[in-house]
Amino acid sequence: MSNELIFFITVLVFLGSVLLLYKLFGKNGLYAFAIFGTLLGNVAVCKNVDIFGAATTTGNVLYASTFLVTDILSEKYGKKDASKAVAYSFSVMLLWMLGTQLILWFTPNANDYINDSLKIVFGLVPRITVASLIGFVCSQNLDVFLYHYIWSRTGDSRAWLWLRNNGSTLTSQLIDTVLFVCIAFWGVYPTGVFLSILITTYVFKAIVALLDTPYIYLARNIAPLNEREA
Repeated sequence: MSNELIFFITVLVFLGSVLLLYKLFGKNGLYAFAIFGTLLGNVAVCKNVDIFGAATTTGNVLYASTFLVTDILSEKYGKKDASKAVAYSFSVMLLWMLGTQLILWFTPNANDYINDSLKIVFGLVPRITVASLIGFVCSQNLDVFLYHYIWSRTGDSRAWLWLRNNGSTLTSQLIDTVLFVCIAFWGVYPTGVFLSILITTYVFKAIVALLDTPYIYLARNIAPLNEREA
């Protein structure tokens, strides 16, 4: 199966999962996906692949999907609840960084076979997580701010939902990409590969941002099961 096909499958799976969790669990489902996306994204970003001939990482779709979460929360519940998703994810990422390093401190015994692999993955966690934390906090808070700023200018209109969604996400993801890639990968890869990752990371995130537009329109009409029961 080609990387290009897998890319579009992951877009469908992750964006669809956001709506499914929202339908089943309401706001809590969205918070859960935001945390899941940021954690697994921190691991997936360590894997480099070629998609359409361009070098990029496998964490782009996951991380970009978390912006759909904050946009749905902004649209359906307001700025306060959208900001909660950012705060929850930020807190769990800090625990993730602490936990992975504590695991590495243990001395493995003679029966262990995975410690060297964990060193490779978790050894990158501090730099990746710090880069992710900085990019995440700046970009997600900017996303929430821009979403509500555009809303204040256009009103609660379904016709302008695409502008709130894409205007806030495309701008905030540009900031996130520059901050994250520069902090995480500067000096790790040759300059050519670094620049390719910087450019393609934003391009693929932008593609996901554009593709998630129908999903936020669907989310606007979803009545979560737990809220209907309430």
